[in-house]
Amino acid sequence: MKQAVVCGAGGFIGSHLVKYLKREGYRVRGVDIKCPEFAPTEADDFQILDLREKEQAEAAIDGNFDEVYQLAADMGGMGFIHSAECEIMHNSALININMIHAAANAGIKRYFFSSSACVYRDMKPGEPEMDESGAYPAMPDNEYGWEKLYAERMTMAYGRRFNMLIRIARFQNCYGPEGTWRGGREKAPAAMCRKVAEVENGGTIEVWGDGTAVRSYTYVDDMVDGIYRLIHCDLEGAVNIGSPEYYTVDELVAIVAEVAGKNIKVKHIPGPVGVQSRNFSNARIYSTGWQARYSLQQGIAATYPWIERQLRAYDGKVGPMKQ
Repeated sequence: MKQAVVCGAGGFIGSHLVKYLKREGYRVRGVDIKCPEFAPTEADDFQILDLREKEQAEAAIDGNFDEVYQLAADMGGMGFIHSAECEIMHNSALININMIHAAANAGIKRYFFSSSACVYRDMKPGEPEMDESGAYPAMPDNEYGWEKLYAERMTMAYGRRFNMLIRIARFQNCYGPEGTWRGGREKAPAAMCRKVAEVENGGTIEVWGDGTAVRSYTYVDDMVDGIYRLIHCDLEGAVNIGSPEYYTVDELVAIVAEVAGKNIKVKHIPGPVGVQSRNFSNARIYSTGWQARYSLQQGIAATYPWIERQLRAYDGKVGPMKQ
C-alpha cells in the first residue's frame, strides 16, 4: 500500500485529493492548520500542524511516505489576494520553504507542489495560447503569483540537489462543492453562486469590474485527477492544469442564474478584478491522457445546489431552488 501526505488537507482541493487517493488504495495522512470545514476528513491520519514552523513541517512527514502533496497556502479569492499581500508572502513562503526542506531531509522521492496561473502576466482577450514558458520574463499581476513563482524555483532546486522527483501544477480557477463560499476568501464561481442564491428571482447582484474579464474554471474532480496523473508521469517543470473553456465574468453569472432558474440583473461596481484575460495551453497535461470532463454548466449544476443548501442552513433565508 502506497503512503502519501497531503498538506493543506483541511482545504478545498486538498480534502478532495485525500478522497481521490483513498479511492486509489493509498494510506493517507492529512495535514493542515484546521480540519475540513464541510465534511469529515477521509484521511487515515489527520494532524493539526502549523507548517510555518520548521519542527511541525518535519513532523508532518515523519514516517515512511512515498509521496508528498504540498497544497498548503495562505490564499483566497481576488479580494483576499489584494488585501492580504503581506500575509500571503510571509505565510506561504514559510510553509513552502519548510516543507521542501523537510521532504528533502526525510528522503521523500516524489513531491508535488501546487502553483497557480497567477504566475503569468496579464493577457489581452483573443491573445494566442500561452504555454508554461510564458511565465518568463516574469511579471505576475499580484504578490500571490510572485510567491508561487519563487516557490516553484526553490522546489526545483531542492529536486536537483536531493534527487527528488518534482512535479508542479499551475492551477487555473478551481471550484466545486465543499469549497469556501463566504467570508472573503471564496473564488468567483462560489461567490456568484452565493450571490444568486441570496436574491429572489428578478433580483440584482453586485459584480466587481465591468464583467468582461476572461477566465477558465476547472471543476475540482478534474483538478485532482490532473494532480494524480501529473505526479505519476514523466513531465518535468511546471504544467498547466485547466479547462479549455473560457468565459467572461458576466457569462459565469448567466450560467449560475440558468442553473438556479432565476432571471438576474448585474450591477457592476469597483473592486479588485485581477488580470484582464487568460488563455493557456494545456498540451503538456493532455499528454498524460488527462482531459477536463466537466463543462462549466455541469460543474455549476453540481456546485450551486450545495452552496444554496449551505446558505439556507446558515441563515434560513433562501427558498427551494426552482427546478
